[in-house]
Parts: sequence; structure tokens; C-alpha cells
Amino acid sequence: MTVIGVDDTDSRERGMCTTYLAAVIADRLRETGGADGDEGANVERALLVRLNPAVEHKTRGNAALAVHTDADPERAFELAREEVARVAETDDRRTNPGLVVAPGNPGDVPESVADFARRAVRDRLAIEEAEERIETAGYRGEGWKLGRGRIGALAAVGAWSAFGGGDEASAETGADWTYECISYRDPERVGTPREVDPESVFDAATAAYPAAWDTVDRETGELVCVPHTPGPILHGIRGDDPETVREVAEAIESEPVSRRALFVTNQGTDAHLRDADGFDAVEDGRAYRVEGTVAEEPETRRGGHVFFALEAPESADDESPTLRCAAFEPTKRFRDRVRDLRVGDRIAACGEVSNGTLKLEKFAVRALDRTELVTPDCPECGRSMKSAGAGQGYRCRDCKTTADGKIEREVERELEEGWYEVPPEARRHIAKPLVRGGFDAPIHPEK
Repeated sequence: MTVIGVDDTDSRERGMCTTYLAAVIADRLRETGGADGDEGANVERALLVRLNPAVEHKTRGNAALAVHTDADPERAFELAREEVARVAETDDRRTNPGLVVAPGNPGDVPESVADFARRAVRDRLAIEEAEERIETAGYRGEGWKLGRGRIGALAAVGAWSAFGGGDEASAETGADWTYECISYRDPERVGTPREVDPESVFDAATAAYPAAWDTVDRETGELVCVPHTPGPILHGIRGDDPETVREVAEAIESEPVSRRALFVTNQGTDAHLRDADGFDAVEDGRAYRVEGTVAEEPETRRGGHVFFALEAPESADDESPTLRCAAFEPTKRFRDRVRDLRVGDRIAACGEVSNGTLKLEKFAVRALDRTELVTPDCPECGRSMKSAGAGQGYRCRDCKTTADGKIEREVERELEEGWYEVPPEARRHIAKPLVRGGFDAPIHPEK
């Protein structure tokens, strides 16, 4: 077996997509990947690995790709190098492609490579470390321009081992792989408006839900599976099994599909989240799952962004560490759920940290503060009492009754205990939709 890893070949402005490059490489292997080039090689799978979404050098979804094949390593390297050089958008100054080819079974890479893959999903890694591990493992590697893509390429090579490849391994390690079926446009159409029939997308999405998820946003009518950016992808269908995503893709009425590829992926798994060891340990450029108590009322600021402070659960004094949390405008109706939070609510919050702020992807209500302090009513006449002066409580001026201070009153809450999430159109590729299950509290999924 041979593993081909590629990364950083697309562009935010010019388009392209590394998944497309992987699909092209896979097709060439099937056609001419044999030792003499006159016969094809077998492609066992293509792997789409979403790496740390907080890395500043990413293009869009920070995806690295691997192709698992029985082609000879030298033949695989030469073929893949040709396609990277031909297809990658190297005219973009931020695009720095990388290629790594590893001989051997993808589940048997050195532990140093598997460890590199695990950390690439949650940390920032340096090109120097990637180069060192490529050399130590005896892999063939090549970079274009700065060659930063070798970080993701090596991570893609190690991902199958790092995250438990195969049914047997997945059962033992708790690995969570999902699938995406991507349909690509005719090259001549790239850059023109996509022609996709919305009704057929909604019909197919409804029939396959929840096995296929994040295909549409039913609240806004958005076709989540259809990109808005320039590039070769027509639509991408994500779900829990390969048959379902293929069926949904094939049911969509659209312009002609030039090629279609199935990817095994870590999308929709929350693989990027780590449990924070206290608020003081939270760092920018990483994603966390934290627990705390709402310390201030959510505030809507300019641009429609909603902010509040979360207080660490282990402290209750004025020096308690706090973490600023935000639901930004693109999360749309999710902000209403955040606005429903009150001081004293206990929650779990998940998201990426940037500039000291946790950008919410989902949160769980652990306990709600269901009371508020209000001015007491007079027990005689029922009218609201008035302040009797600073520190003197309240009194009814007509009945002369008194009360020592404000009283607690139960309030109705819109929120319920359990998990809330951003809508499908605002979800990160790697973030786990609630409908996939496995959460530690009731769920309130967005469809």
C-alpha cells in the first residue's frame, strides 16, 4: 500500500479545491497508476481530514487529503507531483502546496506521524517539525513556494492510524468517521453561477435526514451543500454512511456532473475540541469545551454580535477567572438562544478561541436560574411597595406595611436544559451536529 497526502493547493479568491485534486489523482491512479503506466492501480479510499479550524494560514475549511492506493510509491509520487504542479493555485501568494508520499499500510505509520496528525487537528504546528518527521520516516515529500502544505499533507498521511481506521479499529478506539460525496462541475463551467434545482435538494435532504445532515437550512431556505465561493465543487453531501450520501447526491437535479468522489472524513465529529484545564489554560488558536456560570447579561453590540462573560465554576469571589464568549452575526438565530441566557445559568460552551474570546459553536444549559429579585407587593392592598430609603427596605404608603427587602419570584424561561447549536449554514465543517447524537444532555437540533 501507498499513502499520498496533499494540502494547501486552493485559493480563497481563485477557487480550486484540494478535494478536487485528490479526486483527479485517484482517477489517474485508477487509469494509469500501474508500474508501467499501461494499467491502473486500485484506490482503496480517499480521506478528507479537517485540521485545526483556528489556524491563521488556512484557506477556507483547512482540509488535507489522503489517497490510499496499491500503486508503487515512486509511481504514485511522480503522478501526484504532476497533478499538484498542474492544478494547484500557486499564483495566490497564500497558497503553498505540499505533497507527502508514504509506503506501507495507512494504519501502520510510525507513532511520530500518527501523533503529528492528532495534534494537527487541535494545535498549530511548524513546517520544520513536519520536515523532520517526513525525513525520519523515510517519506518522499515536496513543497511548492513556502511548502507549508507539507504540514497538512503529513497529517493526512497519519490520520487513518491516528483516529482509528477501519470498522474493527473504530470500535476499539471510539473513532468517528463520516462521509461526504462531492460532485464536481464541468471545468468549462467553473466561475459561472451554479445551476442546482432547490426543490430536488430539499426533497432529497428531507428523505435522507438525519443520516445525511447539513444539506440545507430549513429555516432560511439556504442550500448548505452548494458552495458560494469560486471552485469546481457543485455540491457536497455529508452523512453517516456512504450509501446515503451517494443517493442524495444522485437525486439532486442540476447542471452536468463531470466527476463524483466519495471521501471518508472527520467532518461533523468535534475532533477539534479539547476539554480546558481551567480558564487560565485557554489559548488563542485552539478550540475548547468549557464549563462555567454566566457572569453578565448577554449584550448585543454593533454588527449584531452577542457577547457575555463566563465565570469559572471553581471560583465564586470577585477574582474569579472569566472567559468572554461570543455569538457572531453569521450564526443568525442561534444568537437568540444566547440572548436568553441569564446571570447565574450554568452552561458548557464549545468553540474556537481568538483574541481571548470563545466563538460559540454550541452550548449546553446545565442549570437555569429560574428566580429574580423583585420589589414586594403590599399584602393588604396588593400594590407595589416603595423604597423606604437606603438600607430601610420597602413600605406601603397607604397601608403602612413594611418589608425588609426585595423578594425572589419565579420566572418563565425560554431556554430548556440541554444542547443548542448554530444553524447548518453557520456550522464549521468539523463541528458535530446535534442530530448525530452522543451528547451528554437532551438536544435541540437545528435543521
